[in-house]
Amino acid sequence: MQFNEGVVLVKLVIIEGIGKKDTIKKYLGAGFEVVATGGHFRDLQKSTLSVDVENNYTPKYVVPRDKADTVKRLKEKASKATEILIATDPDREGEAIGWHLTHVLGIKPEDVQRIVFNEITKSAIQGALAQPRGIDENLVNAQQARRILDRLVGYRLSPVVSKKLKKSKLSAGRVQSVTLKLVVLREREIMNFVPEEFWDFFAHLEKDKIAFRAALATGRDGKKLKLVSKEGVDEVVAAIDGAQYNVKAVKKSVTKSHAPAPYTTSSMQQDALNKAGLSLAKCGRTAQDLYEGVEMGEMGKVALVTYIRTDSVRVSPEAMHATKQYIVESFGDKYAPEKFNMYKSKKSAQDAHEAIRPTNIEMTPERAKQYLSPDQYKLYRLIYNRFLASQMSEATFNSTAVDIDANGYGFRVTGRVPIFDGWMKVYEEVRATKKKTDDDEEPVEENQKLPEMTEGDILKFLKLETAQKFTKPPARYTEATLVKAMEEAGIGRPATYNPIIQNIAARFYTEKEGKAIKPTDLGFTVVDLLEKYFSQVMDINFTAGMEDKLDDIAYEGLDWVGVVDAFYKPFEGWITEALEGQDDIKLAIEESDVPCEHCGKMLVVRIGRFGKFLACPGYPECKNIKPYDKPVAKCPKCQKDVYKRKSKKGRIFYGCSGYPNCDFIAWDAPTGELCQACGSAIVIDPKSKKEKCGNRDCPNSKI
Repeated sequence: MQFNEGVVLVKLVIIEGIGKKDTIKKYLGAGFEVVATGGHFRDLQKSTLSVDVENNYTPKYVVPRDKADTVKRLKEKASKATEILIATDPDREGEAIGWHLTHVLGIKPEDVQRIVFNEITKSAIQGALAQPRGIDENLVNAQQARRILDRLVGYRLSPVVSKKLKKSKLSAGRVQSVTLKLVVLREREIMNFVPEEFWDFFAHLEKDKIAFRAALATGRDGKKLKLVSKEGVDEVVAAIDGAQYNVKAVKKSVTKSHAPAPYTTSSMQQDALNKAGLSLAKCGRTAQDLYEGVEMGEMGKVALVTYIRTDSVRVSPEAMHATKQYIVESFGDKYAPEKFNMYKSKKSAQDAHEAIRPTNIEMTPERAKQYLSPDQYKLYRLIYNRFLASQMSEATFNSTAVDIDANGYGFRVTGRVPIFDGWMKVYEEVRATKKKTDDDEEPVEENQKLPEMTEGDILKFLKLETAQKFTKPPARYTEATLVKAMEEAGIGRPATYNPIIQNIAARFYTEKEGKAIKPTDLGFTVVDLLEKYFSQVMDINFTAGMEDKLDDIAYEGLDWVGVVDAFYKPFEGWITEALEGQDDIKLAIEESDVPCEHCGKMLVVRIGRFGKFLACPGYPECKNIKPYDKPVAKCPKCQKDVYKRKSKKGRIFYGCSGYPNCDFIAWDAPTGELCQACGSAIVIDPKSKKEKCGNRDCPNSKI
């Protein structure tokens, strides 16, 4: 390279996210400069297929206009550097971005210095600097194959769906559409569900002045008894009326409970929603902050957790040793297992990564709390405690199972008393109110206090308790349970779960009732159409199998062109068949109860860029439209109605019906009033339900 006189020579470190720049810089010291790509800066063209299907599926990459300045800046920095170190994220996507850097900066393969670190700590970064490597072509090929497959499916399939349903701008995708299918299948399961009657039956008993209840378990034939009618209940009641309750068998044992594995991306997302109330989007943003670094007073910007996009539960030996020492010092020897707790990652996990864990076990949540936002604290506490627990000893219990006879009918009661809390001292899983025994059939009273009982004891009868119940349909998916379903089905990857779920919502294929996700009529129709013509693309096992092939490209060097070709050739035939087929799937038209004030026809529900609205079916002769929802308030700017809206990414906001003449929007529901201090809109705080100023910089924004 040629350098101008007076230029200060530096080693240039190129990262992805700007948020971690300062954290990394402080561990590099003088002589280094850090610059961020801001994510992807080179991609397939948007306006064309951009894949040469006749020439080994060669992609045609371009730099988008909004990234031109970024590339210009990267080239300027690179031209003045003595060394260029590519430090993009430690996953396939990061590897691909690094590969793109070598092309736009003209770095020869033999000159590439790729460094990888799983956490932003001094030791990790210095270790990475000491071990630079080249670009891993297999990882790049796996990412490139995924991108090309998704482009081929989306670019070819979406127009077919739009044409068949006679509705513009519909979207279909390789994983997106299968995820939507999961939601539709669950909804149809709920719709077709037929409740079945059953009865709970308990006997309240007593010994040594200790009362407890035992569940009816078996009939006179010794087989499991399931009561499904009042007549059956009455028959048992009559048969044991006045019966003596005898202890038939007592089984005592010491049971153990092993700590759960540390978090992967999906398990973190599930707990963040269930335990901390953080949506997928908020969990992702908060986790990224914790990974990139948080300002912590005199310590500067500190990265609190390791890389947060992972499906591995592996933990580095260094982290296990440090954590064991912390456990012994903080809780005592008995809380540290003799051998380290090891967890097995699933076959497809990118095991070069670690599980999500704190970068420094000494940085407890309480110590960090003063520097963290409420969401950051909640998520860090979950991550910290889950990891700490994963390295602790098993919890042990005295478990007792008692079988009781009453005139030939069998009752069972099970109790469990903690002996040693072990990992539960710092973390406890969410547990169902009813547990089941080893045979997975009988209800267990989990922490019921039981008297000392031996075989032959006669128990005092207190009363019977019966309750009519009905089986319930499966619950609709929430964001957390849909992520779990995607992971279990093997579709998508940690970095894709949230974007996919947000995308099907933004396309109005799904909508929410509270936290529950349900398909819209459009979602049902799109799935039915795709199932009719593209059953293999919509096959969950086929999609999961494709993920396995992408893993084989990444880790075993499988030919990516062959994988794409094996999919695309039959796919072309399915496209042709769909376009030629006689379509009998029509979009349902939902009629409202609101008449058009211009022509008298009943307005129908349509979907536009901001969600549902009412429109006259007499279009184009009558162009009357109305908002679908009732107005929230009057606009504080122009006094027109304000309605709840949905952005392209599915985020809820409040907008004026006078748009585009009035540009008023708010993220929280406005009251229609203005703040006397700053003139901004007064809004309703979603948590406290109290009024506050919508301007965060205004003193009135604090509740």
